[in-house]
Amino acid sequence: MATDKGTSVGDSPEKVIVEAKRFQRQREQGYREQALKIYPWICARCGREFSGKKLQQLTVHHKDHNHDYNPADGSNWELLCIYCHEQEHTKYLEENQYGSDNAAAGNESPSSTFKPFANLESLFKTKKD
Repeated sequence: MATDKGTSVGDSPEKVIVEAKRFQRQREQGYREQALKIYPWICARCGREFSGKKLQQLTVHHKDHNHDYNPADGSNWELLCIYCHEQEHTKYLEENQYGSDNAAAGNESPSSTFKPFANLESLFKTKKD
């Protein structure tokens, strides 16, 4: 029984892995070429410019982290250098594992309730009197 990727049920794990990687490279090549035509060859995070042999260091990042969602207008993509791309995925994994930092967005109570300058005004008034 053959699958849509060209492997059969009885294939060895090594063959399945090789075939899956080949399929992934084919898929990536399609949206990578599209993204390189749409966007300037600049990392959207750090602003480094890429051309020539260094262009291979510019990757396509899926904003919603869904590699199967590839609209032709490129609305789910941004070009990131390999370093910023790695940082973005590390941040995403940490948010999933430890929870997002919603306190910074105002969605959650702050992690600390200590207010070091709460009495500052009253201290100044006391000194004047």
